Formats: sequence, structure tokens, C-alpha cells
Amino acid sequence: MARLVIGTSGWHYASWRGAFYPSGLMIKHQLPYYATQFETTELNGVFYRTPTEAAVRSWRDQTGPDFVFAWKASKFITHWKRLSARSVNSIELMESRLALLGDKAGPVLFQLPPQFEADPERLEAFLPLLPRHRRYSFEFRHPSWYAPSVIRLLRAANISLCLSDHHDAPAPWRRTADFVYVRGHGPGGRYKDNYPTAALEDWAKRVHAWSAQGIDVFVYFDNDQKSAAPADALRLRALLDAVRGRRRHATRRPTTEHRAQLPV
Repeated sequence: MARLVIGTSGWHYASWRGAFYPSGLMIKHQLPYYATQFETTELNGVFYRTPTEAAVRSWRDQTGPDFVFAWKASKFITHWKRLSARSVNSIELMESRLALLGDKAGPVLFQLPPQFEADPERLEAFLPLLPRHRRYSFEFRHPSWYAPSVIRLLRAANISLCLSDHHDAPAPWRRTADFVYVRGHGPGGRYKDNYPTAALEDWAKRVHAWSAQGIDVFVYFDNDQKSAAPADALRLRALLDAVRGRRRHATRRPTTEHRAQLPV
């Protein structure tokens, strides 16, 4: 059965206190509380520094058995080494931490910098460096990466084009892998404000359609200011429940008693 999970990029934000988290909740209890509301999160802080083994084990142990962590690859790989062969040690370090999550390890996201223009040859040489047993997604911040040659490369490697609406380079909604990875940065792609209901309704239809085809979907909201992200994540989930309910009702076959009452 396809997996469809919705969450936020990170969970530790001061502005979420009182709006999402109970006012008196201690910081060390935030992840367990978050995990009662959502079944996934995108680990955003690991982009800036590699967490200790103890920290990763703690995240794993504070969440339920079906929880999943998406992992944002280190900026050493994407911004400093720029997908070069020199990334091998950083990839190995990342893999050592991912392994600690066990079955809770989800897709790995590579977020490229906006100054990094399309280089299909470099990307093609980089992909074989990645452990083959994991799922990967690439978020491009320069529009040149949406060229047909890059899309073909991602499809051939079963790597997901991150469906990001970041203001630097909003991505086309094109599936390139056996799963879909969505990142919502807020209206206009600037990390703030809530999405209009019409936008989330459109997302719900698209996400439901993929899920109905047996495709896993991972959705993360990154409009973290003033707790917009968890609010929108909950709204999207409610809209998806409504879409599912309508589809189930529309496809339900009438019973013999009801069929007899239908007009001819």
C-alpha cells in the first residue's frame, strides 16, 4: 500500500510555542509531542552540522514505530563540495547516522544553492557515489536544472525531483521516481504565511491521485514562521481526508435494495 505522510521541515521553533505546542511544554518534550500530531519530519538542522550518534538515537527512540525522518544532506556535499568526488567522506558520515534510524530513515534531500547552475555531467558522476538502498530527492534552486536532460537523468536513476515552490526556482510538478517529495515554502516561496485554501485543495487532489496509483508521497511544509507550517500540514491532511471521503462515496456501489429505488 502506498505511504502518504505529511509533516514539517524541523519541529523546534520558538514561534510555535502556544500556537502549536502547549505553552508550558519543555523543549525536550517537543519531538514526542510533535510525533503525536504527525508521522514524519524533515531533519533540517543536519544540513548545517552532523548530529551526534546519541542525538540520532534519541530522535529514533522518542517517536513511534511508524514514524519516518527525511534527511537533508549536509551543505558540505551540496554547497561546498558541489556534488564532486570529494563528497565521498561526507556521504559516508551521513550514512553512518542514517543507519542509526533503522526503518525510520526516509528519503534523503539534496538542496542545491541558487548560484549552482545546471551541470548534468557532474550530477551524473555524483549519483553512483550514493548508497543504492536509499531514496533520494534533489531540490534545485536555479531554474536551469529543469532541462529535459536533467529530468531524464533523474528518471533513469529513480530519483525524485523535489516539487519545491521556493522563490528562486519553483519546480514543475513532474514525477521522476517511484515516490514523490514535496516541499512547501509558503506563498511566494518565502518561508512565511499560510497557503490559501484553494492552493492546498489543488495539492490534495494531486497528492491523492499519486497515492491512489500506489506511489509513496512525502510532503513537508517549510513556512515555519508563526507556526504556519504545522497549521498548513494539518489543513492539507484534513483536505486529503475529505477528498478520500468523496472518492469513496462516488465509487461505492449501491446495494440491491438501493438499486431498486434508482430511477430508470
